[in-house]
Amino acid sequence: MRKIIYWVHTSVDGFVDGPNGEFDWPVMGPELSAYSEAIDERVDTLLFGRPVWQMMVGFWPAAETMSQDPHTLKFAPFWRAAPKIVFSRTYEGDEWTTRVIRDDVQAEVTALKSQPGADLLLTGGAGLAATLTDLGLIDEYHIAVHPVVLGGGRKLFTEPKQRLNLRTEQSRVVDGQVVVTSYTLASAAAE
Repeated sequence: MRKIIYWVHTSVDGFVDGPNGEFDWPVMGPELSAYSEAIDERVDTLLFGRPVWQMMVGFWPAAETMSQDPHTLKFAPFWRAAPKIVFSRTYEGDEWTTRVIRDDVQAEVTALKSQPGADLLLTGGAGLAATLTDLGLIDEYHIAVHPVVLGGGRKLFTEPKQRLNLRTEQSRVVDGQVVVTSYTLASAAAE
């Protein structure tokens, strides 16, 4: 069975973007980039909620023309080549969208997980992550906490319907400033 890996950047105060949707604060140093690239090597399909998708599709198709950052140069070809699934009830898709899932998220994602292939990567966002968390479909959480306080924005975990018990698998400081912790699901049962 394929796993869903949730890889997300957050502020110290628990926001995945700033009060105005800004995402200009994560710093991808060499160690954090290597961590991200190691996750990429485990997956063959990318999952996005619509807000994150619109940010990604506005940058990654031609990323090398906008940035010569080593992480950007390595991730851009991977992003373009990987199948990309967007979850949205209203989005029709575009030339970069492999598939749009609109309804019955639980059945559709369960079917995706049972197909042959490598793991699936949910990158960033909050809404789709909350839905998949509530359905018990995320297998691993990889959370990079950056040393910034944003004071508002979308919360990392948006009002889960039940308690989420996680087991810490690994935690370390990368690039001397970002704390990256990986978790697996210990128990989703409310207590």
